[in-house]
Amino acid sequence: MISWPCMLKLAGDDELIYLDSELDFMSECRELILCDDDHVIDSVGDSYLIEEISGKLALIKTERVLTAYAVSNLIRAHEFKKATLCLTKIHFLTVSDAIKSLSY
Repeated sequence: MISWPCMLKLAGDDELIYLDSELDFMSECRELILCDDDHVIDSVGDSYLIEEISGKLALIKTERVLTAYAVSNLIRAHEFKKATLCLTKIHFLTVSDAIKSLSY
């Protein structure tokens, strides 16, 4: 079961998209051209591929589980692109805290 909130990681792009709920996921993905390597990371670090099944988007859980450190690195890359924060100060104790930081 998916633990919301989540973040959307698009392949080949450092930008991360905060997803508060499944409704946000559907809304955001409706506007995007998705590729096979795009994925959603939930608040416990589980990774999900995005697939279209019978005309509807579905999240398919993978074996990949990201640590708080790995998610912090994704957020560092995301913030580097924006160039607004000191990257060395970005550190989170939990995946959930890391993902919630994107909501601001």
